[in-house]
Amino acid sequence: MSKETVLSRRAFITKGCAAAGAALAMPTILSSSAWGKDGVVAPSERIVLGAIGIGGRGSSVFRAMLDQPDITCAAVCDLKTPRLAAAKKAADKRNGDSKCATYKDFRELLARKDIDAILIATGPNWHGTMSMMAAQAGKDVYCEKPCTKNIAESLDLMKVFERTGRVFQVGTQRRSVANFNYCAMVAQTGRLGKLTELHYKPAGSGGKVGMTGWQPEQPLPKDPQFDWHLYLGPAAWRPFNGSYLRGNVFEKGGGLLGYGVMEWGSHSVDQCQRANSADNTVPVTYHPQAKDGTITAVYANGVKMICRHGGWDPRLATCPVRFVGEKGWVETGDEGAVQASSPDLIADRRRGIRGTNPSNHVRDFFNCVKTRGLPNANHIVAAHSHIACSNTATALVLKRTLTYDPVKHEFPGDDEANRFRSEARREPWRV
Repeated sequence: MSKETVLSRRAFITKGCAAAGAALAMPTILSSSAWGKDGVVAPSERIVLGAIGIGGRGSSVFRAMLDQPDITCAAVCDLKTPRLAAAKKAADKRNGDSKCATYKDFRELLARKDIDAILIATGPNWHGTMSMMAAQAGKDVYCEKPCTKNIAESLDLMKVFERTGRVFQVGTQRRSVANFNYCAMVAQTGRLGKLTELHYKPAGSGGKVGMTGWQPEQPLPKDPQFDWHLYLGPAAWRPFNGSYLRGNVFEKGGGLLGYGVMEWGSHSVDQCQRANSADNTVPVTYHPQAKDGTITAVYANGVKMICRHGGWDPRLATCPVRFVGEKGWVETGDEGAVQASSPDLIADRRRGIRGTNPSNHVRDFFNCVKTRGLPNANHIVAAHSHIACSNTATALVLKRTLTYDPVKHEFPGDDEANRFRSEARREPWRV
């Protein structure tokens, strides 16, 4: 370094003080947004969001996120051009500018250093792998369900978020909805006496399981930017068929184990897990009924979790649950109604938002992004609820009773059942 470029300590102090004095002498004008005045959130308190997969349920959650006052959406990603354009338009309107970037390859979005949190609402074939890749890229993640497809992926997801210290929330939004919260409280606080049974109904397909199959091959879309291999991601390869893009999504709800149990069951089973204070464990035995697809799972504490399709009050609508104890029962569903064996059990009941509204759930996630706390549907909760669903589906596929070790996460001495614990990820999508 030359003599001319060396600044002595005395010169540094002298010039630094002079500069500081000049700065203090000049009036400094800061906008109200910088201070967070007039209802505007200060930049230091804003969360920068990126969204991946913005159709269907993803668009609903995305809108709920844009409604939050402390969110700025910096980037959106979708393989479908119309969805991408619509998401950018919504984000730009929310941001008050035209700076929201668009991507077809989610890896480019994850590589951005300015993004704090990610919404993942792609097809289920991507949920687990993409969530873990986002965590490894330093992002907090809100992922739609089912967030995993099997036991191994559930355990991997839990380990990655533990190791990286990132915040994870799965989109089982009923954890943040008043009527479901109320019924869980009634069960957890002993108002029903000792719990004996937890009943649920998986909505949608009603808990169907089986192979998802292949559709006949069709020509690829005319959009030159559409990447079929990227759409498939870690799922097993199959030829393109347009029905996959119109809702007949392969791997929907858990790989070979079908749609109903992992997709819709993840909501209702999750509510049963919570009522039984079993967020860090799963049932130990699974007993399927051959004729009607009903299955009874039993926890180590003796509580039974029963999947039943009939006998529900239609006023409960979708995703109904009933919690039964020695002193009575309470039940609810997506329409918000709460019913009980005795009015005294629910005398303090107050109404709130209905079961499919994600607003409170995304708020819980963003609050935890700021505090580094655990959301109410965090990686531990999600992993165990999904493992319980996966085990239920395996028992239904094999049509026999299964015994599960929730510590070792295996079916002791049952090679046939253990083969369902994992499935291969297509290259190069290794985590």
